[in-house]
Amino acid sequence: MLFWGGTFIAAKPVSQELGPYTAAFFRFLMASLVLSALVINQEGRIPGLKGRQIMAVVLLGLTGIFSYNVLFFSALQTAEAGRAALIIASNPVFIALFSALLFRERIRPLRAGGILLSIMGAMIVISHGDMEMILQGGLGQSDIYLLGCVFSWVAYTLIGKRVMMGLDPLAAVAYSCIAGTLLLLFPALGEGMAGGLFAVSPVALISLVYLALFGTVLAFVWFYRGVHEIGAVRAGLFINLVPVSAVTLGVLILGEEPGISLLIGGGMILIGLLLTNRPTSAR
Repeated sequence: MLFWGGTFIAAKPVSQELGPYTAAFFRFLMASLVLSALVINQEGRIPGLKGRQIMAVVLLGLTGIFSYNVLFFSALQTAEAGRAALIIASNPVFIALFSALLFRERIRPLRAGGILLSIMGAMIVISHGDMEMILQGGLGQSDIYLLGCVFSWVAYTLIGKRVMMGLDPLAAVAYSCIAGTLLLLFPALGEGMAGGLFAVSPVALISLVYLALFGTVLAFVWFYRGVHEIGAVRAGLFINLVPVSAVTLGVLILGEEPGISLLIGGGMILIGLLLTNRPTSAR
């Protein structure tokens, strides 16, 4: 969770020096190579895809890799890292909501209250505490990008949940990274990718390597090791620490100052996440 929280910090210098397509392309090119090596080491080969899995992989690459990361790097050109993390922290809430709407998954009253609380908290964070701004359409461009990130990840999760049956999670992520990298190639070339990487500062280059290796590969592998050891429900609750680590690192490293609306809205999001992700057997 510390590595995932750190992606919001690392993306700041990268987004200032590279275009969003170029930054996303290099991040996932590196991640794809390492993930492919890990899959080969684990399976002895990269498993083949069957029929509908091919289209599923393309959709996963389009939503979770291509659109999410282009919007992510675009947003962090102007948005504060901590604020961005808290908005994106509402991902599990919207996943639960759309699962209920699209797949008729039951939402218990406590979980429904958590969804409502998190959405209200996200609105406070987005509007800086001025709720009328949302009603009047006064959202900034970075806020729109961040909301796009949320819905891109919701689509990525729901597609993976329903379609990627019979494929190991590590292989599924490796395939989605490869697909996303290929989709990013031509837009990145059009953005001037060829000379962009050689013009970045050492800080941005190190941040890009961090995003690929620590924020993508290592964080994913460790998370699924955690799922194996303690179960999906308990492991999922740790995701609530991502915005906490991002806000803390934003204050310590970037010198960001969390305002009262960020603290109140962030607290509502985190409490809502705990209620939303609470095991159904919990008393």
